[in-house]
Amino acid sequence: MKLVQLTRYTLALAIVLLSSTATAENQRKIDIDSHVVTKHKAKINGERFSYTVKTGTQPVWNDNGDAIATLQFTYYTRDKVDDTAARPLLISFNGGPGSASVWMHLAYTGPRVLKIDDEGYPIQPYGVKDNPYSVLDVADIVYVNPVNTGYSRVVENAKGEMLSKEHQKEHFFGVNADIKYLAEWLNTFVNRNERWRSPKFLIGESYGTTRVSGLAHKLQNSQWMYINGVVLVSPTDIGIKRDGPIKAANRLPYFAATAWYHKALNKNLQEKDLNELLPEVEQFTINELIPALAKGGFIDADKKRQIIKKMAEYAGLSEQFVAQNNLDIPTRFFWKELLRERGQTVGRLDSRYLGIDKRDAGESPDYWAELTSWLHSFTPAINYYLREELNYKTDVKYNLFGNVHPWDRSKNNTGENLRLAMAQNPYLNVMIQAGYYDGATNYFDAKYTLWQLDPSGKMKDRLSFKGYRSGHMMYLRYEDLKLSNNDLRDFILSSLPAKGQAAKY
Repeated sequence: MKLVQLTRYTLALAIVLLSSTATAENQRKIDIDSHVVTKHKAKINGERFSYTVKTGTQPVWNDNGDAIATLQFTYYTRDKVDDTAARPLLISFNGGPGSASVWMHLAYTGPRVLKIDDEGYPIQPYGVKDNPYSVLDVADIVYVNPVNTGYSRVVENAKGEMLSKEHQKEHFFGVNADIKYLAEWLNTFVNRNERWRSPKFLIGESYGTTRVSGLAHKLQNSQWMYINGVVLVSPTDIGIKRDGPIKAANRLPYFAATAWYHKALNKNLQEKDLNELLPEVEQFTINELIPALAKGGFIDADKKRQIIKKMAEYAGLSEQFVAQNNLDIPTRFFWKELLRERGQTVGRLDSRYLGIDKRDAGESPDYWAELTSWLHSFTPAINYYLREELNYKTDVKYNLFGNVHPWDRSKNNTGENLRLAMAQNPYLNVMIQAGYYDGATNYFDAKYTLWQLDPSGKMKDRLSFKGYRSGHMMYLRYEDLKLSNNDLRDFILSSLPAKGQAAKY
């Protein structure tokens, strides 16, 4: 009898253990610290070579050495490189905040890019193709997904406990928290992959420009890791204020570019090339529009009429519409108004894209035409690419946009910190890349940020701007994919110091 009872107890215990093991194995969690390696070949910039891709996760640790999160990365290295100490490393982030690194990974700098048409629109079947313009020929690249983007996640501790929402915000979800933990993570990544001697470059897009501007300073001053270059793609304000008349006036060159693209200007302006038109609009903006807006309701009536007439001509809008908005035209009104008579709206992040609304009346579009188009292409492509070409398999959902809100935007001194990093480091150069049809982070704001970054003017020879005939993700247009990668390649190579050149003034 006792033997039977023991056997039943043992059997029950075994069932419980097997059940718990099965449950653990089938939990929808990402591995905290693992990777897979695949081998590939490419023809880039006319040169054939092989390369290796490491796809995996690496922990984020707290001050006690406990893993509190894990970041998913994709790391590309060119094979058969004789001197890795001389080989640049490009560290790539996207923005949001809350956006994965997929955008520049699968559409700009990586060796494989989306299957899209030459203007950036989705085509089926979805997937990827070779990128003959990738900068992998001159630099190794790592794409990093911050917490809650891509496959990156907050993880449980040894007791099975997660950080509270408040502690997650404190550690990850804010301008300075984001920069702090990513700097620590990059130190570990550089250590593990033996890249301390390599020249290093940071590239960020949109909010990623805030991130890399802060990281340049944080890496130099907390990790003692010095950077050779920072690339700001479609930059935010990086903490440099653009309020009042500046904010309102700086939109006009973008309005003009978009109106020109959609052939909404008068004959004299429409016949000009964009590169001829925009400098004219920029000069009007600086010399006439900003002073006019600064006078507010006390501007001379005749001068106001002159400004209204010129603004309407450059923006492709009616004088009545400009007057009704007191010379300060909100972008959401513009996206609805420009092509209202045609029954179409224009995109926010890329105003080449057209949308249709339920009603032609109203103040803003029903949806963002460009974003819905992009999600067509990127979502299937990244899921296919990671699983089937890079052999990284997980049941965890790939977050193109992850929950990182509320985001703490206080104490954003990233622009000033970037200036200080440049001052501290004579090797450090900065380049801005921006699309003329980007209405979210417009190109003239980007120029203004560049002008204000170093008020002394002592470092302006280390600052550069490149503009493109496309939008927020300028590289989606095939012609600009080639041009922007070539500009980036030239920037990387020109930012490498000559042999024996010391870091000194």
